[in-house]
Amino acid sequence: MKIKLSDHFTYKKLFRFTLPTIIMMLFTSIYSVVDGIFVSNFVGKNALSSINIIYPLAMVVAAFGFMLGTGGSAVVAKTLGEGDRKKANEYFSMIVLSVFLLGLLLSIVCVIFIRPLAYFLGSNDVLINDCITYGTIILLGTFAFMLQTTFHAFFITAEKPKIGLFLTIFAGVSHMLFDYILIYKLNLGIKGAAYATVLGYFIGGIIPLFYFASKNSSLLRFTKPKFYPKILLHSCTNGSSEMVSNISMSIVTFLYNIQMMKYVGESGVAAITIIMYVNFVFIAILIGFSIGSAPIIGFNYGAKNHDELKNMFKKCVSIVVIVSIIMGGIAELLAVPTVRIFIREDGELFNMTLHGFRIFSLAFFICGLNIWGSSFFTALCNGKLSAIISFLRALVLQSGFIVILPMFFGVEGVWWALFLSEIVTLLVTIMFIVLNKNKYKYA
Repeated sequence: MKIKLSDHFTYKKLFRFTLPTIIMMLFTSIYSVVDGIFVSNFVGKNALSSINIIYPLAMVVAAFGFMLGTGGSAVVAKTLGEGDRKKANEYFSMIVLSVFLLGLLLSIVCVIFIRPLAYFLGSNDVLINDCITYGTIILLGTFAFMLQTTFHAFFITAEKPKIGLFLTIFAGVSHMLFDYILIYKLNLGIKGAAYATVLGYFIGGIIPLFYFASKNSSLLRFTKPKFYPKILLHSCTNGSSEMVSNISMSIVTFLYNIQMMKYVGESGVAAITIIMYVNFVFIAILIGFSIGSAPIIGFNYGAKNHDELKNMFKKCVSIVVIVSIIMGGIAELLAVPTVRIFIREDGELFNMTLHGFRIFSLAFFICGLNIWGSSFFTALCNGKLSAIISFLRALVLQSGFIVILPMFFGVEGVWWALFLSEIVTLLVTIMFIVLNKNKYKYA
């Protein structure tokens, strides 16, 4: 039976509705992880370090797609909840076109300045050629990744999460196949990793253009785009937390690279690269649930259905808390085999990576409410509170701890930065939820 945004959601129905998005986010996270596995095992640690140095730049560009996708889908869901489907489709068409044009512009500018940008991000003369090779290819395809992340959100709003799931799985499996062929079989090295990633982006980002341009049974379809500057600006501000989160992730990665290069060298950058790959896979479940539940919250907020909003709040909080605890336990139990996927032989790199991963994994126990809380306020069209949570969690606190703690504890301080930032952010998130419960009537 088809699940609609206007339905009453039980735990079972909420799980069924958000599962496609959770799987989508897992496959999206696997994009970079598969590259990491193939590169670390068949190319070398320097190539792996180069990918981690240049990848934040691509993610800064892609962050604008996350911003317009999540912020815009919340606006469109609210408009659908108000009963104005025509306007919702006009907003949807304008947002997608804006993502496409902005992505092309940003990608071209970054490619032109790729060499100085690579050095700025922490590359040295040993890594620079790989950084330029990987960065040029990835950046030229980033506009397709922006479209893919935008459509992730809109497939849910269109009540077609299963189509989004199918496309993401197809893109993910294709990416793995391309990695196997281009890196392992054809021995193209870091070029093969970049081409495989971009081909996956195109499958996930371009095919939805044809779906929404044709007659379909979803709530959304492309129409002749009209320019609504206020709606576009509102989509940007409403989705600013997601942009902040992604840009912050890039800045934090840059700081991790700088600190690890300073205290350990290229091996340290390789270790933090592996840990951040695995970190993204684990939190992808929480991110997927948060994105998947957001349109339901936005729809009921727009429809002023306070009873269902209370129902969603209670169930979502219970789920993210329980899942966080489970994921933290799994990460600690499977630390050794997880690191072994990337590093086959025992030695300094393996031991350093394992030690760092065990400390990083402590953050999984408490990060769920922070991730969902930011998405929750985005769905309520309160981009300000959402951005504050993301800004604190992903940038201010973590960056501060990365810079300050190593002054006193050396490389050990780098490992503890994430956990401490999650603890402080959790206190802020709980405070915002308590202070705004009467305003939005979700509790």
